Amino acid sequence: MDALDSKAIALLAKSGRMSWAELAQQLGLSAPAAADRVRKLEESAVITGYAALIDPVQLGQTITAFIAVTYGKSKHRKLFLKAIHRIPEIVECHHVATAEDFLLKVITRDTTHLDHLITNQIRAIPGVLRTNTTVVLSTQKQGPFQPGYSVTPSVSGMPDTSQT
Repeated sequence: MDALDSKAIALLAKSGRMSWAELAQQLGLSAPAAADRVRKLEESAVITGYAALIDPVQLGQTITAFIAVTYGKSKHRKLFLKAIHRIPEIVECHHVATAEDFLLKVITRDTTHLDHLITNQIRAIPGVLRTNTTVVLSTQKQGPFQPGYSVTPSVSGMPDTSQT
């Protein structure tokens, strides 16, 4: 990956509907060359997809919360992960390095819906021992990943952040 790939990633992260001609102009390439670079980034799974950004409040989903989940035995992990993928209110799931095992981001209509989600769906998953919920009062920054540093892999395979 070179500087042009990094620039293409940053541009597409901000505007995924950008035309090949617009992208090419920003990169100083021809449209076919820009499209070829993006195709290679997709094939190598650097770019994993494209999506519309939706405001959940406009759809009546007014509560965002983070739920820390602790489960008992590791044998329940696969069952837990399978179960959470079937719950549409769970929009993110992160395995975390805390006393809890996973951190879930959920979006619901209201607190009654959130209570039902926690009590009747998440806590009902075999192996879940406890949950700890934090309700979001307001969001100051949110969005897709947009590289703000060099995304050139280092020798270790991790991004080189020494240029920031």
